[in-house]
Amino acid sequence: MAKSVTYSGYLDLERILSAQNPASQAHDEMLFIVVHQASELWLKLCLHELEEARSHIAADTLRPAFKMLARVARAQGQLISSWDVLSTMTPHDYSLVRPHLGSSSGFQSAQYRLMEFLLGGRNPDLVTMHEATPDVAAKLHEELDRASLYDEAVRLLSRRGFDIPASVLERDVQTPWMASGEVEAAWAEVYRHPNTYWDLYELAEKLVDLEYHFQRWRFGHLKTVERVIGFKKGTGGTAGAPYLEAVLKKTFFPELLTVRTAI
Repeated sequence: MAKSVTYSGYLDLERILSAQNPASQAHDEMLFIVVHQASELWLKLCLHELEEARSHIAADTLRPAFKMLARVARAQGQLISSWDVLSTMTPHDYSLVRPHLGSSSGFQSAQYRLMEFLLGGRNPDLVTMHEATPDVAAKLHEELDRASLYDEAVRLLSRRGFDIPASVLERDVQTPWMASGEVEAAWAEVYRHPNTYWDLYELAEKLVDLEYHFQRWRFGHLKTVERVIGFKKGTGGTAGAPYLEAVLKKTFFPELLTVRTAI
C-alpha cells in the first residue's frame, strides 16, 4: 500500500497549489497570497507544538516540552523571515492589490489569535470578529477556558514548592495575566540557582525565546507595514502602524523580563 503513495498525493499538493486565486491582474498579488498562506501553515505547526508542550508542562514532563518549544522558536524564525519577502512589495505594487482585499486583514487570523491566547495574551472581546464562523469562535472560547502555557508554568512552580499566591493559581484564566511580585521572586530564585533548578531554568529560557521571537515577528510586521503603506489605516479597520507599535509593548511573560532587573 505504501508504495502507491506519491509525493504530490501525500502532501495534497493539488489542493495546496490550486489555493492561490488572485482577485486582480496585479503581478504582486501572488506574492501577497503565498506569504500569508505560508504563514498560516507555520502558525498551524506552532499551535500543534505549543498545545502538546503545554500538556507536558502540566504533567511535569519537561524534556519533551523543551524540544517542542525549541521547534516553535525555529518556526517563528520562518514567520519573521516572511516579512523580508513581503517587503519587496513597493507602495505602488500594493496599491494595485489593496482595492481587492475588501475588509480582510491579518488582524482576522484565527490561528494568530489562538496562539496569542495560548501563550496568555487574552482578550475575550477579540473573539467577536470570529462569531460569523461558529467553529472558529468555539475553538477560541475553548482556549480561553483553559489555562495558558504560562499559567501551567507558574502552576508548576507552585507544585515544585515555590510560594505562589492562591490569587494567582485560582485566577480567572480568561483574563489577561497580571504581573505578580511573588511569581517574579520564584523565577528569581530559579535564575540565582540554575544548577539546583536546571529544568525550570531551561523552561524559563524557552519561554523567553518564545516572547523574543514573537516580538521580533511583531516588529517585522510593523516595519513592513510602514514601508509599504506608511501610516494609512489597515484594511481590517485597525489604525495600521500605530496599532502595531502599541502591541509591541504587550508581553506574555512579564516576570521573566522584570526578573532580569531583580537578580
